[in-house]
Amino acid sequence: MGVDDDTAFKALADPTRRRLLDLLFQRDGRTLTDLESGFAMSRFGVSKHLGVLESAGLITTRKVGRQKLHYLNPVPIQLIHDRWVSKYTQSRAEALADLKAALESGGRSMDAAPQQVYRIFIKASPEKVWEGITSPAFTARYFYGSHIEPPLEAGAPFRSLGPDGNALVLGDILEVDRPRRFVHTWRAQWSPALAADPPSRVTWELEPAGPGVTKLTLTHDQFPGETATFTEVAGGWMYVLSGLKTVLETGEPLAAG
Repeated sequence: MGVDDDTAFKALADPTRRRLLDLLFQRDGRTLTDLESGFAMSRFGVSKHLGVLESAGLITTRKVGRQKLHYLNPVPIQLIHDRWVSKYTQSRAEALADLKAALESGGRSMDAAPQQVYRIFIKASPEKVWEGITSPAFTARYFYGSHIEPPLEAGAPFRSLGPDGNALVLGDILEVDRPRRFVHTWRAQWSPALAADPPSRVTWELEPAGPGVTKLTLTHDQFPGETATFTEVAGGWMYVLSGLKTVLETGEPLAAG
């Protein structure tokens, strides 16, 4: 099932769990052994706190070889902002800038593991979420007015075009398994610095998570380092996924900041 606001708020209420999130702000993709070194408690205690954070959707985990790595998942925080904070602030952009700065602070591990992992639960079927990811009628409402140019098939070029028809993202489609998995490379084109970066990879994974609910996991990886692209997308994916959820669940786009 999806994660509600109460679950996220309860997880954030504990100072140990907030400290664990701070550690993942500083460096993502950390093992339990690495994380437990910062606490005067047992390995089991730290593991239990990580389990609460994962249940609340605030972190995600991936197996890489024999290691289990933990990744910050800021999407629920973005959703809390959209639901509870934005109406009391002057600008959504200000809050996003703060989140983006926190994500970018400190070093990050640059091993072969996925480097940015986001997870969100959407009250819609996998088929509907797939349509939300790929259909121009949906993407134009939350993804900065962009749409994917057909055909949507493995081996075809990936071209995401803006409202004016100019390419925003170029790449290659690596895998299409409707409505479960969509993988493509990514080279942003909206600035010379981003266009000069080598391609990275984006993976969309959709899984049923109960009646009428889909768990969407987005992984953006294969960065050669902390490139301009790595820094740029760290703040953007939260807004995109929050917008996708809002459009699919309410039929309305997020209000402009």
